[in-house]
Amino acid sequence: MVSRLPRSADLTRFCQKLNRVKTLEDDMMETTFNRCLTTVDLTLLGIGGMVGSGLYVLTGTVAKDTAGPAIVISFLIASFASLLAALCYAEFGARVPKTGSAYMFTYISVGEIWAFLIGWNVILEYMIGGAAVARAWSGYLDSIFDHKIKTFTETHVGTWNIPFLAHYPDFLASGILLLATAFISFGARVSSWLNHVFSAISMGVILFILVMGFILARPQNWGAAEGGFAPFGISGIMAGTATCFYAFVGFDVIAASSEEARNPQKAVPRAIAISLALATGAYVLVSMVLTLMVPWHTLDPDSALADAFYRRGYSWAGFIVAAGSICAMNTVLLSNLFSLPRIVYAMAEDGLFFQVFSRVHPRTQVPVVAIVVFGILMSVLALIFDLEALVQFLSIGTLLAYTFVAASVIVLRFQRVKSQAPNPPSENEIVPPTSAETIGASEPKEYESFSDKLNLVGKEKAKSQREPGQLKAVFDPYLDFLSDFYPGEVVTVAVIILMVSSLCLCSILVFGKNQLHLPTWSYTLLIVLFSLAFVFSLVLIAVHEQQKSSQTFQLPLVPLTPALSILLNIYLMLKLNYMTWLRFSVWLIAGLLVYFGYGIWHSKENLREAQGHAISARYVVFPSSSLEETVQTVQPSTQPSQGLDETVEEEEAKR
Repeated sequence: MVSRLPRSADLTRFCQKLNRVKTLEDDMMETTFNRCLTTVDLTLLGIGGMVGSGLYVLTGTVAKDTAGPAIVISFLIASFASLLAALCYAEFGARVPKTGSAYMFTYISVGEIWAFLIGWNVILEYMIGGAAVARAWSGYLDSIFDHKIKTFTETHVGTWNIPFLAHYPDFLASGILLLATAFISFGARVSSWLNHVFSAISMGVILFILVMGFILARPQNWGAAEGGFAPFGISGIMAGTATCFYAFVGFDVIAASSEEARNPQKAVPRAIAISLALATGAYVLVSMVLTLMVPWHTLDPDSALADAFYRRGYSWAGFIVAAGSICAMNTVLLSNLFSLPRIVYAMAEDGLFFQVFSRVHPRTQVPVVAIVVFGILMSVLALIFDLEALVQFLSIGTLLAYTFVAASVIVLRFQRVKSQAPNPPSENEIVPPTSAETIGASEPKEYESFSDKLNLVGKEKAKSQREPGQLKAVFDPYLDFLSDFYPGEVVTVAVIILMVSSLCLCSILVFGKNQLHLPTWSYTLLIVLFSLAFVFSLVLIAVHEQQKSSQTFQLPLVPLTPALSILLNIYLMLKLNYMTWLRFSVWLIAGLLVYFGYGIWHSKENLREAQGHAISARYVVFPSSSLEETVQTVQPSTQPSQGLDETVEEEEAKR
């Protein structure tokens, strides 16, 4: 029995390392970046991330093959699903105005390894997404010139017949990425100005499409003669929703840019709401006029809008649409290149990724090393890889990030904030709880991790007042046994139950009938059981105290709103094919190797712990009572231990 105790203690410490959370030091408004972005700048960045090639390609594909004119309903449902995730991002972006987006939000509330894996997947998402848009941009421009660029490259450079590689090297796509990288490296103000120009042209073209489209609209194209409004039924509408959901991916660029916003507490929530509303309006109205101009079953999936104007006899309008599509793709490229280096910077700044990427140029105030290196990597992807097989890979990383951000909102709302003075108290001293409203003050902050609330470390239970995470007073007569738990512990267990029940429920809904061949009675029984577990977890969370309302934006109807977002995101993830999951697993394994080989040892939180342990070790080396008294007066701190060294030398000299 005695021999097992050290192993148990080591396992506990190891779990604590994986679940430790980021300490927010100093005033969170302080930054090495240039806070120059306004609400308008952030809104246009969000629009640029969402309204891109999808408007010109996705609308035609979904309308013809999946939903018909009912694509309008698909976009409305997809926008609601995106709104749930966007509101979670808005709360975090306002309360924690630091770069890093989903990575940062997960780090301060759930734990280190989960944050690293989210950041690791978001990096790949941006890289593949940017390279895919660059190739689409190149292909669209090449089609205007009757594919002369492609023909020239194949004739003078050659072609490849290698799996996962493109048929020919796309120098045009690679070149546009290198050019965009150069502009992004000049600073946030230059990037924002360039995005303004392309966004203005793109929105002007969209207005032109809407005006001309409604003039040329034929209501009979929605009539029974052409198949009706919903020729594929409800199943077609929902299948279209799953595809249309990815059209709204891109608003997280606003949260990633919050450290460069002038007033993030107000600008971030407003920019997310406005950009999502404008993107929804653009997608719904454009898909409406597209299916009214020509019959839905005659659409050209590759260039639906331009082809619709050509067929109605307005070839000059087709050129305007082509120009608008190129500008829209430019905004998506800028959005990806703007966000990716900032995620990398945040991870490197925390020590979880290679330190060289945390360097900020003193004049432009941007992470120039991260911008240049990952801009070049993205251009190489666009040059040689066939990205069609990898595009679905984007979906799973995005949905996983959305899921963890939604869970992080619940965890953050029901936990207290531990304030640390410049010299933290000793391990046995009780730290008085502080209100969540202290976020943004000058002293360092640290959110409690899962391991804290699961009692991996023994702590005294505070019962003197109702804190976030404690049972509400009104439920004391009925659920008094829950008040014996440490604040936030029950909520943490309930969040785990929520995630597991959501995964099981969605698995039964997706695979129960076809793959698992469950009989009707067991299929129904499992759905009822997991639904009850889902509702039970919500009730268990709701009977506990939340943090008091702060002056920043807060997500309404917590925990219901983030729980619905989690359920929907998991459902959509399970709808992806097995090859996507296989590639995702390989990428996760690579990420775990990076984390356990580098990140866990160089993490700033790990260095902070190591400094504390070094001070504690000195207590054992010199057992003299006089020296013990001296050392006990020195609090464990993250500051260098030079003063303590001098004290030890003085004691030895006296001896």
